[in-house]
Amino acid sequence: MTSYALAILLYLAATSYAQDPENDPNYRGNDPEGAVTTSKLQIHVPKTLTKPGGYEHREALFGIPPYGASLTQNVYYTEQDLCDANSINTRAGFPIRAQDDTGQMLPWPSPYILMVDRGGCTFVQKVRNAQRVGAAGVMIADNTCLCSFQDVCHPDPGHDCEIREPIMADDGSGSDISIPSFLMFKQDADLVKAELMANHVVRMEMQWSLPAPDDRVEYELWTTPTDTISKNFLREFKEAAVALGDRAYFTPQMYIYDGLRSGCVSLDGENECYNLCTNNGRYCATDPDNDLDRGISGADVVRESLRRMCIWQHYGAVNGVGAEWWDYVNEFMYRCDTEEFFSNNQCIKDAMIHANIDDAKIDQCMSDSGGLEEDEENALLEVQLTAKDKSGVVILPAMYVNRVSIRGSLEFPTVFKAICSGYFTGTAPDVCATCDTCPDIKSCISNGYCGSKKLQESVSTMNMVYALAGLSAVFCLFSFIQHRRYERQMQAQVKGIIAEYMPLDQNQMQNTAVSDEDDIEFT
Repeated sequence: MTSYALAILLYLAATSYAQDPENDPNYRGNDPEGAVTTSKLQIHVPKTLTKPGGYEHREALFGIPPYGASLTQNVYYTEQDLCDANSINTRAGFPIRAQDDTGQMLPWPSPYILMVDRGGCTFVQKVRNAQRVGAAGVMIADNTCLCSFQDVCHPDPGHDCEIREPIMADDGSGSDISIPSFLMFKQDADLVKAELMANHVVRMEMQWSLPAPDDRVEYELWTTPTDTISKNFLREFKEAAVALGDRAYFTPQMYIYDGLRSGCVSLDGENECYNLCTNNGRYCATDPDNDLDRGISGADVVRESLRRMCIWQHYGAVNGVGAEWWDYVNEFMYRCDTEEFFSNNQCIKDAMIHANIDDAKIDQCMSDSGGLEEDEENALLEVQLTAKDKSGVVILPAMYVNRVSIRGSLEFPTVFKAICSGYFTGTAPDVCATCDTCPDIKSCISNGYCGSKKLQESVSTMNMVYALAGLSAVFCLFSFIQHRRYERQMQAQVKGIIAEYMPLDQNQMQNTAVSDEDDIEFT
């Protein structure tokens, strides 16, 4: 193994989970063409800065945005770079504030939105330090004009415009950041800073929403065949994908590296990265066991990535469900996800057979796309490289719902709830209504109802109340009928007894009456 190949290995390994473009303060990422606006930026005070439709901006790929909510606070501007947490002066900045008893200006009054210039350190570092000093949100003011805005943006002396706009990427350490942050383009940020430095109040609103454009949600997962974090999700989510049906369109995205950009192809066209790449160094992946001489190689990872892309193209691209794709991934993890069998053709074929996949079709797809052996472009892998650049993905795994990055851990309930919240009002499928609020979402989807079978088969409280009320009514009616019947019987018996004694009484009266014929003396 050459020292250069080892250096490339270490480089790719270091960037596989945290490729931080912002380590270079001048870095400009690709413009995410067709990006969906999921947040809004507006200024309410002063009215002269209010802009119809709000201000164009870019949202950070770290922090926890409160979807469906907004943050409206006064803005304070600091000329400090916020790169050193120990040297931040909260009593500086603009607008000027009243002084305390010591003659010092009062600190920024919480809650507030802190505006800080870009540059000097990573976005994550700036926002983290702002969070530590009490900021509720951060607005990073760009310091360089984009060439596409040169008609309205005026660059500082000695600074040329730049073609690419920045991506507010996570440097791999942003999991502790809970406040939101935006980047504001220079031409707009300059106006806000001028207002603040003139000691005028600026009140800004940051707003978030998860796009819900129609009755179908699109979601995608960026991962690699050797990513350990996404394995549990891949094992479990098939049932949800099938239950959602064609109302949710899934796209599996395979994360690979551009070998040309990474320096894996020399000037004379030779592969400089040993077995990390295919196609003579064009498409690369990190070595999962960090050993170039044994075990699974980066080229093996690229090959398996292409295989999964072909399986999706044949068995999932039409309806967005891809039950066979999910089955194959699970069969592969069960049978072949070891150092010995990862690239074993027989093991892979067995996984395909158990997933009901035609291996001949998949082999043909891999070959037709450009293959992996020759120094040629592979059409499917080129699509993945382009999609990766547009998405701005730097941390794996990454889940997107309606093209919005879902923050937090990759867990079944988190993703399912995000998908269900992405439907236009009133159009969510029945499985969302049934299981979205269920404590055990996975079991609910499997069973078709929330809760245990015994509970489902038991009578509900309201039904029990209605049943008891009905029984009480029937009992009262029956008692009333019986009472009336008993009264009638008693009356009949009394009348019968009276009827029997009436003739006897009359005879006795007749027998005891005195007649003229009786020979009775009264003297």
